Amino acid sequence: MPPGSGWPGDQADGRTPVAHSPDDVLRLAAAAAAAATTQSEALGRLNARVSVCRACPRLVAWREQVAVEKRRSFADEAYWGRPIPGWGDDAPRVLVVGLAPAAHGGNRTGRIFTGDRSGDWLFAALHRAGLASQATSTYADDGQRLHATHMLAAVRCAPPDNAPTPAERDTCAPWLDAELALVLPDVRVAVALGGFAWQSLLAAMNRAGLTVPRPRPTFGHAVELLLDDLLLIGCFHPSQQNTFTGRLTEAMLDAVFARVVSHAGPFTPTL
Repeated sequence: MPPGSGWPGDQADGRTPVAHSPDDVLRLAAAAAAAATTQSEALGRLNARVSVCRACPRLVAWREQVAVEKRRSFADEAYWGRPIPGWGDDAPRVLVVGLAPAAHGGNRTGRIFTGDRSGDWLFAALHRAGLASQATSTYADDGQRLHATHMLAAVRCAPPDNAPTPAERDTCAPWLDAELALVLPDVRVAVALGGFAWQSLLAAMNRAGLTVPRPRPTFGHAVELLLDDLLLIGCFHPSQQNTFTGRLTEAMLDAVFARVVSHAGPFTPTL
């Protein structure tokens, strides 16, 4: 979907600078907030630049191939087919971090964890915890709102076999760092969905100046780690592999977000 073509929530247009290399990502991410007068403006500029990134050739080819070939059940739908920016509250108490967009989920809908089975589980749990306005997230313009919560992926493009390479992770890291620099001052608790998100987030927190223990703690479900004043919680990813096998249950997911809400403290839902 070309930038500026009217996709709901698209913050890019034909003038948005495009990263074509790791050096471009580093430069454009670092400068995204320059001259912005508000947090929302800075995040919007960053999101626009994220959404047109072309720095990883393998990921660009894959996400665009999927958007053309499509899944049969979505054959009549347009696919976003671009990197997925973060979204949610601009000054969040809660941060939720996943691995990467799903090929026929976020890569189709343009919003992370939207339109796939993992999102069905995640948003139902967020809604039960009072962190989302709806129990489902199906399209970018479905009216869903996150309350005191911001959501993003460590890698912004859908990868083949859900497996970004280390080089792709590292190329994408400046986008993550820039987004964290904007939202972390307000965040009290972060949830890492899966081991990849856990390791990526620990590395990013370390780069952001938080005190990360060495060696870095091992990921596990409901594992907690206090990073200065920020609580990091590990949670099994709500993938079908985990939910179908019972490795992750609704009760387990609800317990994580009950702990999140307890630590984040009271908040006013976004209207």
